[in-house]
Amino acid sequence: MVKETFDAKETFAVGYELGQRAVSGQIYRLDGDLGVGKTVFTQGFAKGLGIEEPINSPTFTIIQVYEEGRLPLYHFDVYRIADISEMDELGYEEYFFGDGVCLVEWGNLIEELLPEDTIQITIEKDLEKGFSYRKITIEE
Repeated sequence: MVKETFDAKETFAVGYELGQRAVSGQIYRLDGDLGVGKTVFTQGFAKGLGIEEPINSPTFTIIQVYEEGRLPLYHFDVYRIADISEMDELGYEEYFFGDGVCLVEWGNLIEELLPEDTIQITIEKDLEKGFSYRKITIEE
């Protein structure tokens, strides 16, 4: 499925829609260049899960856990992972195979750890279509 958005509110709304449909045990891999809107998408996703607290990319902490929604959200940003073994140190399996939903930014960097049924989301810019244009591809 491909969704086109033309501003941050629309990108947020696509995330919100997916968050509303998310079920326990799902893992979402979220890829896209820096500044493409992964955090805005994730904020919408969290809101769709019923999470009201502020959502920020856990670039330096690697994982942020939000438990106030209808399902826990385990938000990973693995951009700064230097070695895949760091994921073991974080206890990633507890999250990947837990009761919540995982959203993994920069998932391409830990691709070998992601289960086969991971839902792939790619966000891309196309400046010819406008500065705020985003193409969001969802492969379930």
